[in-house]
Amino acid sequence: MGDRHTLLAWAERGALTDLAQALRAAGALPGASDWRVFLDRLLLWSGAVALAAAVVFFIAHNWNDLGKYAKFGLVEALIVVAVLGYWRLGPERAAGRASLLVASILLGALLALFGQTYQTGADTWELFANWAGLMLPWVIVGRFAGLWMLWIAILNTAIVFYFLVFPGLLGILFSTERQLWTLFAFNTVALVAWELASRRLAWLAERWAPRLLATTSGAIVTVLMLLAIFEWREASGLTPVVYLAWLACAYAAYRSFGRDLLVLAGGCLSVIVVVTGFLGKNLIRAEAGGFLLIALVVIGMGAAAGWWLKQVAKEAEA
Repeated sequence: MGDRHTLLAWAERGALTDLAQALRAAGALPGASDWRVFLDRLLLWSGAVALAAAVVFFIAHNWNDLGKYAKFGLVEALIVVAVLGYWRLGPERAAGRASLLVASILLGALLALFGQTYQTGADTWELFANWAGLMLPWVIVGRFAGLWMLWIAILNTAIVFYFLVFPGLLGILFSTERQLWTLFAFNTVALVAWELASRRLAWLAERWAPRLLATTSGAIVTVLMLLAIFEWREASGLTPVVYLAWLACAYAAYRSFGRDLLVLAGGCLSVIVVVTGFLGKNLIRAEAGGFLLIALVVIGMGAAAGWWLKQVAKEAEA
């Protein structure tokens, strides 16, 4: 990867006349074996998810034709087969991890089937909360980043449905803000825990997962800041403080202590969105002049963010 960045930098300065040939000579382009590995993994994971989804759709489509025991027997048998597949293949092989992923998804389908068959009266958030609780031992044993992300996504869904059932006493707007604060706190804690744990556990070192968590946390706090701008009478006064603290922590974590251009770019986009929202709130009555000023500010901030990110990328290559 370092050779590729070096060659791209040389090409940008005009030192290379044939970039493609230089990349091939340096081995920076994927070969036939790399493509085979990529396609093998792509087909494995997409096939695993498709298999779990196919079971759900098969039961839903044949709901009236299948008996109660046939439905439960099919799902439970496939869960057992998937768990045995993980036990047989082991956590080190991709096929073993895919088997555990299928078992975890089918566990949620089994809970939904139980609730639909016996009409337990449980709320939707309880289904997702129980799903997360029951699959937690598999998540811990699996040592698999993708399974942890599925678990976090299930808990996020449980939080969303919880606030739909219990909106609170002060109305929908306050309920939405509470929901966003809860989601922000949960995903931020998950991000910090992931980054700290990845220093000790090699299987957590995959960058896509913390980047996804950072994107989720940043998007939520950005929405909270927009609510504070457009609905400032009902919003919490701590929102600007938390937003600035989040930006400072993200800068310190992904610029000073370690570079992650994706998270830094997300922070720049968040600032552009918030500033644009503030200007739109206060200048929208200025008609054409206000729109022109907002457009110029957005262009200027976008150019400045691009220049700064480029400088950070050059520092990472040095």
